[in-house]
Amino acid sequence: MTQYVIIGDGISGSSAAETLREEDPDAKITVITDEGEPLYNRILIKEHAKGKLPEAPISIHEEEWYEERDIELSLDTHVTSVDTDANVIHTHDSGDISYDKLLVATGGTPTQLPVDNSDADGIHHFWTFQDARGIKEHAERSDRGVIVGAGLLGIDFAAVCGAQGIEADYLMRGDRWWRYALSAEGAEIMHEGMRDVGVEPVFDSGVDRFETDDDGHVVGAVDPNGERYDCDFAGVAIGLTFNTEFLRGAGLEQNNGIVVDEYMRTNVDDIYAAGDITRFYDVLLGEHAQNGSWGSAKEQGRVAAVNMAADDEAEAFEWVSSYSITHFDFPFLSFGHPTLGDEHAEAKYSDTEWRRVAFKDGKIVGGVLIGDLSPQSTFKQLMREQREVADQAEVLLEKQVDLDNLAPEQQS
Repeated sequence: MTQYVIIGDGISGSSAAETLREEDPDAKITVITDEGEPLYNRILIKEHAKGKLPEAPISIHEEEWYEERDIELSLDTHVTSVDTDANVIHTHDSGDISYDKLLVATGGTPTQLPVDNSDADGIHHFWTFQDARGIKEHAERSDRGVIVGAGLLGIDFAAVCGAQGIEADYLMRGDRWWRYALSAEGAEIMHEGMRDVGVEPVFDSGVDRFETDDDGHVVGAVDPNGERYDCDFAGVAIGLTFNTEFLRGAGLEQNNGIVVDEYMRTNVDDIYAAGDITRFYDVLLGEHAQNGSWGSAKEQGRVAAVNMAADDEAEAFEWVSSYSITHFDFPFLSFGHPTLGDEHAEAKYSDTEWRRVAFKDGKIVGGVLIGDLSPQSTFKQLMREQREVADQAEVLLEKQVDLDNLAPEQQS
């Protein structure tokens, strides 16, 4: 009987467990997580923090889900190390666990700002369900906020402040939100969306230090320019630190994440990885890349499980990811790898409608859609087909994209 162990019960780990049970009905499957509750929807916890959604719809799996599938779930379990010679996992207080095949799906932990008082009471990071509960409770009794981190995670704090009636300053190091993927014109649409909910973008800023009262609660943030911003609530979202401490000495190749091939295999026999933590080989890009979307993590877990059960190169991971934001009066969606392009094409159609497509070596590698998301399926199709279309950008920027208008020689 094959023993599969999965460390991590996020969507990638849970997807892998479900797939392994389907692929190998007689196997022993163990899922280990250091959280105190089974899988929940990380997308919906932001709605809970905004006060828009109760807890009930957020949980995806109850413990009975694992029991029904004969999957052993070990909650509140901290892995301390992995012995790759003996194929044994050591835990803090739950004994040793042997494996034939191991999947690492531990994701990351929000990175803390390396400044004074960054751990003060009232400063929040946003990743777990428990984080969302704390943010909601504190936001409901706060008046002034500061947000740090000009990316996809930071904007969730802007939405929380807007929904909870907190006037906030959004301190950004650069001259616009998500400057690696948006031009000034596209970013300004997002800035206006923030202002509409009471969040003011502050550019060429950031946080040099937080200030606290005598009780250790945050009362202000000072930026590198010496400007001070009052706050009794602060949200920090400057990226993730991947949870790999327990892999020290295990010999896994890491490069800002665990390096895997297109089959989710690491460089160590019998060990796979999936989800946010991976730096995976993207067969569409032809190089290693990273992606933090829910759909990508779920698919990586499934593909990893298929290959673990087959003990072979049964299926490669091929996926065009997308990440949507629904906090404002207009929708926002990024797809693929919009920050990796070497050339771009963009157009603005109205005050709340904008499009940008990123190309690399003439092929679409990603993009951003604001206001009208309908072209996403077309762009994803072109990505999967790896068609060279950069020289026909005008067709891709038409209000309604018609692939029949692409030159025939580009349709090989």
